[in-house]
Amino acid sequence: MRSLFFAQRLRSIACLLTVLSTPAQLVSEPAHGIAMYGEPALPPDFVSLPYANPDAPKGGRIVFGETGSFDSLNPHIRKGSVPWQLRSLAYESLMGRSYGEPFTLYGLLAESVDTGPNREWVEFTLRTEAKFSDGSPVTTEDVIWSYETLGTLGHPRYRSLWSKIEKIEATGPRSVRLTFNEDNRELALIAGLRPILKKAQWDGKDFTKSTLNDIPISSSPYVISEFDAGRSVSLRRNPDYWGKDVPFRRGTMNLDEIKMEYFGDGSVMFEAFKSGELNMIRENNAEKWETQYGFPAVQNGDVIKSAIPHQRPTGMTGFVMNTRRAPFDDWRVRDALIHAFNFEFVNDTLTGGRQPRISSYFSNSVLGMETGAATGKVADLLAPYKEDLLPGAIEGYTLPVSDGSARNRKNIRKAMALLKDAGFSVQDGKMIGPDGKPLTFEVLLRQGNQENQSIMDIYTQALDRLGIKVKITATDDAQYTERTASYDFDMTYYRIGLSLSPGNEQFLYWGSEGVEGPGRRNWMGMNVPAAEAMVDAILAARSQEDFIAATRALDRILISGRYFIPLYQWPYSNVAHAKELTFSETLPIYGDWSGFLPEVWWWEEK
Repeated sequence: MRSLFFAQRLRSIACLLTVLSTPAQLVSEPAHGIAMYGEPALPPDFVSLPYANPDAPKGGRIVFGETGSFDSLNPHIRKGSVPWQLRSLAYESLMGRSYGEPFTLYGLLAESVDTGPNREWVEFTLRTEAKFSDGSPVTTEDVIWSYETLGTLGHPRYRSLWSKIEKIEATGPRSVRLTFNEDNRELALIAGLRPILKKAQWDGKDFTKSTLNDIPISSSPYVISEFDAGRSVSLRRNPDYWGKDVPFRRGTMNLDEIKMEYFGDGSVMFEAFKSGELNMIRENNAEKWETQYGFPAVQNGDVIKSAIPHQRPTGMTGFVMNTRRAPFDDWRVRDALIHAFNFEFVNDTLTGGRQPRISSYFSNSVLGMETGAATGKVADLLAPYKEDLLPGAIEGYTLPVSDGSARNRKNIRKAMALLKDAGFSVQDGKMIGPDGKPLTFEVLLRQGNQENQSIMDIYTQALDRLGIKVKITATDDAQYTERTASYDFDMTYYRIGLSLSPGNEQFLYWGSEGVEGPGRRNWMGMNVPAAEAMVDAILAARSQEDFIAATRALDRILISGRYFIPLYQWPYSNVAHAKELTFSETLPIYGDWSGFLPEVWWWEEK
């Protein structure tokens, strides 16, 4: 497996550097695909995606487990808690993303894509055979309505693109052109990934209302066949699906049924998997993977343990601090709280020390910051912002490391010194701030996440030694979604996934609009012009050197900002599944979930 891991790593780096070093054509014409840099790897007559099996049989089912609940089936609005899989499984877009390349799209609902010389516009031509699940054709009217509705009434993640569209128009019976109001090469690709909805389904209805009453009518291979509110939802493969012969779809969406079952907590979900109620589970705890997956179904071969490597950046997983609120607006306080978190002891206690820590936002990839001081183009990009950047951005930053003991004395002393420098002092066993008030804060968690609760149990003991009192609040999914969307928290668990082709979405994660605007992914509330300038540099890059330098510079700004208490990274995805659930030996560079599980798995009797 380790040889497969390193083979995957070399392949992903080579793929990224190849596409970044290939010049894009200045004169375009309608094409079968579009890449952020260079040309698509697959030719116009490709048979299937390289990690799909075009001869895969149809049939079987996969049953996932989820913790929590859901109260809506509309994944396109901010309100409500929705099964996250619906965004990818229940809807389609004009183009589909290949996860065998950093950022390349191929025709799905659209048979071709065309752009201006500088991608100042993009035009999609619909396939004549494209249909919704009720048999009605997908029209240019549906496409235009979808962009406008999502951009004005939909989730905030859709609104940035809409603000950059100068004009959208039908240029023919099956063609739609979007003209942009800024020079931004990635917009053509982002536009190709917007879900296309059926306009007629929403006539006379409030699109912004969170509801379980409207079963989506979409063009997807899967339709929602049944659901039990808050407990389960099933999707059935549509036997009349229009796109089964589209190259992008060959060998994908093979399972007859995909079902998500909801449970109160992870331990109950694990027992459901052991009993056969579920036939697939992802295990994020390396210790549990090694010690608790020896039950009879594993021993007799009915359940297979698959460790699936990937080469995407680690992203950031951990406890995020809300800088909109004092005292988290002071980086020294944030740094103190990071030092007080004894990762080595937590890791040893909960995973047997088996899982490495995330070292930066783009670590585990060629885009991650290098150790030591910034040099070359990275240093040049950061230099104009030198006076505004926090310590470590330019000279180098590493997370504190403890000796692994429970006391963590060295880092506790450092935390105390940082707090003292920020104007805090211990009085009668309490950490008192410059305003004369005790330092207390709330940690918001989802109900049912036992591991995060265990981590906080260890962490609060360390904070007690500093005289800091912490309140742990666990809420249901609906309350958690509402509170985090309105930034009503001090500290909470958060996971941000990042790709090998960062672009406009970075503004959604780190941009100043997310400080006040609800529903953004800038949960930390950072407002750092240097970070936005690095995103601009990423978007403006025309060479691999410039692109990598801008991303590494952004990585330095983010990790030295001390917004997160980082947790584990997962260079492998540990997936246990029924022996009949099968996947190709050729893996996408993004690995386990994105466009892979369950999209290209199939059921094979053994």
